[in-house]
Amino acid sequence: MSALVRTEPLPGEPPLLVSGDPYSVVVLLQGYAEPEGVDDAVRADGSVTLVLPQAWGLASSTRESPPEGGGAKTALEEVARGPILVDTGGPWAREALLVALAGQGVAPGDVTLVVGTHGHSDHIGNLGLFPGAALLVSHDFCLPGGRYLPHGLGEERPLQLGPGLEVWATPGHGGQRDVSVVVAGTALGTVVVAGDVFERNGDEDSWQALSEDPVAQERSRKRVLATADVVVPGHGAPFRVVREAPQPGN
Repeated sequence: MSALVRTEPLPGEPPLLVSGDPYSVVVLLQGYAEPEGVDDAVRADGSVTLVLPQAWGLASSTRESPPEGGGAKTALEEVARGPILVDTGGPWAREALLVALAGQGVAPGDVTLVVGTHGHSDHIGNLGLFPGAALLVSHDFCLPGGRYLPHGLGEERPLQLGPGLEVWATPGHGGQRDVSVVVAGTALGTVVVAGDVFERNGDEDSWQALSEDPVAQERSRKRVLATADVVVPGHGAPFRVVREAPQPGN
């Protein structure tokens, strides 16, 4: 028998800190998607999340560049030693993003890696704020200056960034190249920053309409729910994943 899974809202407003060792997670900006006017118009922006290595605040302010001669594995491990931003929101949220980062003591130049879960404008609209960061946008990984490195990410092959920190291939919403960031070892368990794999808590009746590959996305959703204790969705508040053992006889 498999455990029964339900979800429930995670209390709190951004910035929402989930402390952890060796990484903490801070939901800086909560995404939204709200109908507006006629003709099915929607006003939307994506969630923005910061992953902070515990060692970063204790380290020297001197920033080292990723090694030029190494491959993607070495480069990813190096850039994951500093602040990691998962999605950037749309360009209309530029000032709100800068204020939210400053509230955590992080300047744009401190960010060493930006992960874009997929290529939609409401999720990667502020990449230009981080010219000194490495970028992992969908499956494309490049170092500052535009040096692209192959890495082999796939559904059965996550990218290891550090202890308990991975990038998963979670296809579906934007096609075959969406990714999610998985952070284990927090005070609330494993946090999955899922982009638009989940639009929001309780989106079961609506996500398919926005999916480029519903079959793949359904697979990604099941995989996330099987691992996550907390999900940060693309357009809503974070939510808990609660697993309950089935009752005898059910």
